[in-house]
Amino acid sequence: MIFITAKFLIRPEDADRWPEIAAAFTAATRAEPGCLWFDWSRSLDNPHEYVLVEAFRDGDAGAAHVGSAHFKQAQLDLPPHLAETPRIISQTVDQDGWSELGELAVPAS
Repeated sequence: MIFITAKFLIRPEDADRWPEIAAAFTAATRAEPGCLWFDWSRSLDNPHEYVLVEAFRDGDAGAAHVGSAHFKQAQLDLPPHLAETPRIISQTVDQDGWSELGELAVPAS
């Protein structure tokens, strides 16, 4: 799978509304057949920063995402709300979902 983590620094006046601002893009991306997940979290340390964790089935699914109409629309709609260019890590990972974090395993009850 293609596993991506991106950090978005949002303009202070838009930070509280970011989930609403990105809602259409988020919904459309989650509906893509090759999207495994597309999840936003707000930083605990900086209320103007959101972290996006996303995964796509394979390179073809990632290319379909970047080539989609909703991605192209997001390229127009989202930057006016950003304080800087988002930072990203993108890697191909040889698995198709989450693994358990064994070091913090919860005993079966």
